[in-house]
Amino acid sequence: MTIHLPQGPYEPRATPLDLAPGGAALASRTVFSAAHVVADPYADVSPDALAVIDWDSTLAFRRHLWSHGLGVAEAMDTAQRGMGLDWAGAAELIRRSSAEAKAVGGRIACGVGTDQLTGPATLPEVRAAYEEQLAVVEESGAQAILMASRALAAAASGPEDYLETYAHLLRQATEPVVLHWLGPMFDPALEGYWGSSDLDAATDTFLKVIAEHPDKIDGIKMSLLDAEREIDVRRRLPSGVRCYTGDDFNYPELIAGDDRGFSHALLGIFDPLGPLAAHAVRVLDTGDVDGFRALLDPTVELSRHLFSAPTRYYKTGVVFLAWLAGHQEHFTMVGGLQSARSLPHLAKAYELADRLGLFPDPELAESRMRALLSVHGGAR
Repeated sequence: MTIHLPQGPYEPRATPLDLAPGGAALASRTVFSAAHVVADPYADVSPDALAVIDWDSTLAFRRHLWSHGLGVAEAMDTAQRGMGLDWAGAAELIRRSSAEAKAVGGRIACGVGTDQLTGPATLPEVRAAYEEQLAVVEESGAQAILMASRALAAAASGPEDYLETYAHLLRQATEPVVLHWLGPMFDPALEGYWGSSDLDAATDTFLKVIAEHPDKIDGIKMSLLDAEREIDVRRRLPSGVRCYTGDDFNYPELIAGDDRGFSHALLGIFDPLGPLAAHAVRVLDTGDVDGFRALLDPTVELSRHLFSAPTRYYKTGVVFLAWLAGHQEHFTMVGGLQSARSLPHLAKAYELADRLGLFPDPELAESRMRALLSVHGGAR
């Protein structure tokens, strides 16, 4: 039956893709999905209050990702770090998800930042905040992802401060970490990270950190939405250091790679695309690059839509699709972030995801889309 969306009438898809859990372990690429958190819809909170999380639904979604063979990147910006989820909530999330990973045999890596700092901080205070979070992640048994820090961006006076801070942290790490470069399109407070707004100069500093500590770095995550720069950095990495693409605009080509290398993946878009992404990588494992691209290339339109400017609000679309897909019973987010995208934006996300066959129960997705339209006074 036709559903009348803001962009026009649409005939929903009748059947989803057949993407059952299970299958062989992913072999040719290491793939993490950055995962969202599920808010407690009955919590009596204001937008600036501490997050109240529905732990059962949050952990169930991680089990969903693990069941398809994906790793979980926990407590990252997809989980609304710095946009509704405070450090206390993130620490609890890290502990609970890491325990769940051990129980089911899932791979997990967790974000280490400085978001317990609430005001201007000195460089020693930034280092201490990083160390506190690193200890929580390592004690949980998870791999650490050293996230970009707003506090460091504010406190650093130039590249040397970044080199000294990261050298200190990498010496503290007991196991190799993932080093994350998050661009200002995801967080405007990170403008000029690595000591310069000149991306070539920033890249040189980033690579210098890696070159001086290759044994302490498992890989780097590039989230700049710049495929050419990622390829350039990838080709300059020391042997044994991986590149995990965080490019939600160009991931199929970057994961497929070329005759000089490829990227692994640590992506927010693999939250809604998890089962399809895992299936595509299994195709790639057989050496079928064209088949891999045939599966993932059509998803780029959806990803570019979800991550359209202002990019940092992509989390709203991710949670919206999780609700439509039946992974949670409501469309409520910590910090009230469900209001961050317009009805036309969400309706387009529904259409693009439905065309791809991403909803396990298309009728449920349609019903929920109609309910949202009704709330906005536009159901037909």
